[in-house]
Amino acid sequence: MSETFHGDVLRVIPPDELAEHDLEPALAELAASRGVLVCRRGGHPSLLELVWAFVRRDPIEAVTVVADVEDEDISEGDEITAQITETELFGVYEVTGTMDVDRA
Repeated sequence: MSETFHGDVLRVIPPDELAEHDLEPALAELAASRGVLVCRRGGHPSLLELVWAFVRRDPIEAVTVVADVEDEDISEGDEITAQITETELFGVYEVTGTMDVDRA
């Protein structure tokens, strides 16, 4: 099932660097010639949101997104909005529709 995702990019692993990282074999196979984005769900939090999350002991929800990053110049700190579909891997999603990038 497809959903709209909005998140803050924490880490970008381009396709040519996939072999340099210790990725789970199923994730490496899914990514193949695409990139891997590690994102914070909900976008970049304000200082108040960070303090409130710390007080509540509510961790940052990290999401792994597999996307065509060669077409987009995506870097850490950018925010993305994309149509994603959950994969069989826990916490891993695949971009199945459009992806908009808001530069940092």
